[in-house]
Amino acid sequence: MVKTPTGKNTSGRGQRDLRVRVKTAKGRKLSSTLWLERQLNDPYVVRARKEGYRGRAAYKILELDDKYRFLVPGARVVDLGCAPGGWCQVAVKRVNALGEKSGKKVGTVLGVDLQEIDAIAGAELHQLDFLEEGADDKVKEWLGGTAHVVMSDMAAASSGHQNTDHLRIITLCEAAAYFAFDVLEEGGTFVAKVLAGGAENELLTILKKNFTKVANVKPPASRSDSSEKFVVAQGFRGKRHEGEADDDEE
Repeated sequence: MVKTPTGKNTSGRGQRDLRVRVKTAKGRKLSSTLWLERQLNDPYVVRARKEGYRGRAAYKILELDDKYRFLVPGARVVDLGCAPGGWCQVAVKRVNALGEKSGKKVGTVLGVDLQEIDAIAGAELHQLDFLEEGADDKVKEWLGGTAHVVMSDMAAASSGHQNTDHLRIITLCEAAAYFAFDVLEEGGTFVAKVLAGGAENELLTILKKNFTKVANVKPPASRSDSSEKFVVAQGFRGKRHEGEADDDEE
């Protein structure tokens, strides 16, 4: 039995085919038609519209948090490459940034992106390149301290070449990880999107040296035909000082 995000069974025989089909309009490429058709028939896209999220990606972080519980009331969260804002929307609710959960600690959600982002109630948004010098100090100043969670759903611009795209997103994810090392407090969590392809093994090795638990998972909301996965690294060991040896080094 297969259930959609709305909980409806879609596996029964004899059911009517309710799939929306899109004809290729004059001047529109077939690839664009297929993309539009997939969007119209994607239950997560439909659910996002109904529930007010800015994209289906919101359900990826919801499902990851349901499993690993890092977006807790009172947490200070940094969302790197936050546009269009779906992950921030989820974080605002879960960390109680608006103070709507009586008796619970009030958290902070800070989103940064290269482009300007439309305002999100409960989130503080900044146009910033997290790779620029001093970006970590700016983020800690805006937060008023270190972060409990650093998360990233960033992806480098596609080149159309699978291996190149894989290396680009792994490089971006490694940069986000090193940024997290600078802003996370001890015990913190790092969550980021990666693409399966082999080069992520080095990233996982780096994370395992800096966190007590590291998982490499594919949430249900991630499309089955996508090579994307997410790393969830928990229990940050704390920022290392220059010259400090790793635990596995003599």
